[in-house]
Amino acid sequence: MENPFWYIIANPNAGAGAVGRRWSAIERTLQELGFSYTVQFTNAPGHASRLAEDAILNGHRYLLGIGGDGTNHEIVNGIIGQRFAPSAEVCYALLPSGTGNDWARQYGIPSDPQKRLERLLQPELRYQDIGLAKYISGGRQEQRYFVNVAGMAYDGFIGQKLTEHRVSNRLHYLLLVAQYLMQYRLRKARIHFDGRVAEDFFYTINIGLCRYSGGGMQFVPQAVPDDGLFALTFARSIPKWDVLLQTPRFYNGSLLEHPKVEGFQARSIRVEHRHGDAPTLLEADGEFLGETPVEFILLEKALKIAL
Repeated sequence: MENPFWYIIANPNAGAGAVGRRWSAIERTLQELGFSYTVQFTNAPGHASRLAEDAILNGHRYLLGIGGDGTNHEIVNGIIGQRFAPSAEVCYALLPSGTGNDWARQYGIPSDPQKRLERLLQPELRYQDIGLAKYISGGRQEQRYFVNVAGMAYDGFIGQKLTEHRVSNRLHYLLLVAQYLMQYRLRKARIHFDGRVAEDFFYTINIGLCRYSGGGMQFVPQAVPDDGLFALTFARSIPKWDVLLQTPRFYNGSLLEHPKVEGFQARSIRVEHRHGDAPTLLEADGEFLGETPVEFILLEKALKIAL
């Protein structure tokens, strides 16, 4: 890949403000390595998506995000959602600078700016599948793309609760998750996937393209980013004390060995609640979205990424 002109979208608030504090050092590294670039800083939720759309409209085909999983989520939505150029013509890279950096963990992308930017001088190009979630928010049908993992049931509840807090680090996140566990009440849902149906009170439902979420947890250890399938994991009713005991499994990839946890791979997935039951909540890539009914559609190899 010859020396491209990079359109940089940087979130100065990512990593509890780390990007803003370190920007002068990052820019110095960009210049020392000979990058050609322009930069725009985000200033509000959703701004990264609009910047990505505007960049593509104005002819840019190399986008570099600097931020965490939320920034990554927004930029990918801008790339996939725009209609100015085929998404396969847009090359996207991320310099991970957030609290979790879960999508970057899938690919082993370093968070050190020097190491990351040096790799972009001769990057490996890959294509990844993208998910489209269609859901209900505020009584209306909405949709959002996701690049990593969508979570429902307790995961959706956590996503909703975290809209009330700013997470400063991974320990703070884990403390909040444990606190919310005591507040959560299981809801009944029905999952349709590739002609099969599972109906129960679910502790968690995860639909993944990549393996990691929640700061290194592996709820979908069977996920492969480019195999044309979603990884589906769901856990039926589990006592809260057992959830806490299973914490090591969340990180070591052995979650599917638990007798109340099942894992599959599926092309299409729909989650719904019965009339009269409370809806099941949804988050994707750590962003709270809405509630059931939710339909998941897979877009095969829709995103071109530079590793």
